[in-house]
Amino acid sequence: MPNSPLPRTTTDDLRLLLDILPARVRDAVEALEAPEALVELVIDLGRLPEARLSPSRVAVLGTEPITTDDLTAITTRAGAFGRDNRAGIERTLHRISAIRNRKGDVVGLTCRVGRAVIGTLEIVRDVVESGASVLLLGRPGVGKTTLLREAARVLADDAGRRVVIVDTSNEIAGDGDVPHPGIGRARRMQVPSPDAQHAVMIEAVENHMPEVVVIDEISTEAEAFAARTIAERGVQLIATAHGNTLDNLLKNPTLADLVGGIQTVILSDEEAHRRRSQKTVPERRAEPTFSALIEIRERSLLAVYREVAPTVDARLRGIDVQPELRRRSGDGSTEVLQPATEPSPRATVGDDRRLTGALDEASEDEPPAWQGSGPRRRRRAQRILPFAVDRRRLERAIRVLGVRARLVDSLEEADLVLTIKAQDRRQPRRLRDAQRHGVPIVVLKSNTQAQVESFLRRSLEVEGPAPEVAARITPEVQAAIDQVLDRGLPVPLKPQDRLARRFQHQMIQEAGLTSTSRGQDPFRHIVVFPR
Repeated sequence: MPNSPLPRTTTDDLRLLLDILPARVRDAVEALEAPEALVELVIDLGRLPEARLSPSRVAVLGTEPITTDDLTAITTRAGAFGRDNRAGIERTLHRISAIRNRKGDVVGLTCRVGRAVIGTLEIVRDVVESGASVLLLGRPGVGKTTLLREAARVLADDAGRRVVIVDTSNEIAGDGDVPHPGIGRARRMQVPSPDAQHAVMIEAVENHMPEVVVIDEISTEAEAFAARTIAERGVQLIATAHGNTLDNLLKNPTLADLVGGIQTVILSDEEAHRRRSQKTVPERRAEPTFSALIEIRERSLLAVYREVAPTVDARLRGIDVQPELRRRSGDGSTEVLQPATEPSPRATVGDDRRLTGALDEASEDEPPAWQGSGPRRRRRAQRILPFAVDRRRLERAIRVLGVRARLVDSLEEADLVLTIKAQDRRQPRRLRDAQRHGVPIVVLKSNTQAQVESFLRRSLEVEGPAPEVAARITPEVQAAIDQVLDRGLPVPLKPQDRLARRFQHQMIQEAGLTSTSRGQDPFRHIVVFPR
């Protein structure tokens, strides 16, 4: 994470907003001690205009109430109002929102000052540039759109990626057909009306081949579904959503799918006893649309969840997982106030995989479920009931990989049911019976040899890396273990493939330390932590 200060440059085009105001209101704004701190103007019929300089600081402008002629003059000079009652000023980021009476006449205006602030992304630039899809949360006015705009510019100009912005209310790239320079080389698609945003999101991917899609305010089920569709096509998403925290999102039935969704499942008696929980428990339904999440708690204080999937799993089990807290200092540098605390792998995933949903990629390389430094205790062979999965492919993969598994024909014998996404959506009787009896269901994306082998490698015990690979990586792991024991600080290891990482996890576990995997292949790597 970059810690070096970066000068922040603010572009607000405040003069263009002041020019559409009545002369007396404009003069009053210019007479303020710090007009550059202006957040928005509140202009209501029959009342004195007000300037909001911060969430709690308000200044009254002048002594004459606003008249109908004043409102008409402002709306005439501004751009056209859309169906969302919002307008703008061409080539600026200012937003003018109208309040109307029952006849449709404008009786109030909120004029928000839009600013492009270069340098705001530095506090989370490493997260955005990692390639992970990132969701931004925060209360209104905390700076989500400003951060979103800067992310689009940095990814387009500095990282050289093809960025398309889906701009519903022209808040990201400004009013008019020519976008504001604050988005850099990113392209902007305007949305004719808010209820068409989900369609434009899909159109952006199908027609313009973006590497990154930027979206402001995902708020409906259709938009959440469109976001999942985009993410499944391998496109990075940077978006905001309604909600202040991850917990708010989990409680929102419309938007919970953005972080994997929640379903209620019934555990078997044995599984409930092992977990020490009730038989009916909440579980994550699928892989999150966004693999990283950032809570903007204040303009200069952000909470970062680098891996959403294991965090949601832990939260649903009542395990408190603290995010990494970052603060932007006055000189532009970034300070980490609190490192992230992550759940133990066996606390969230492992042998007790989710009963439904895709495989948990966040834990695919965690160590097998054995304890201690003595001989490894082999688990009994997993009994798999395939449903709409090619048995011959399964049998061949079991032989090639040498995993301890065998295929069965009845639900009573099965430890788990293996099926594909198309069947999981239909929910045939066999899958409903499995859920009712508490038999875990694992869902593959497709019925291919690669998917079958990936499932077996992730879910069942496999051999470690080749001896020459183990000999190569052992010294690095041992050196990291010694360093953590000596200094008590986390140590990252070099990126390795999945089997090598499992071998590293086992070495670290046997040394009495903890570890977690971070990043995405081919850069996925292990970080060693003190116990």
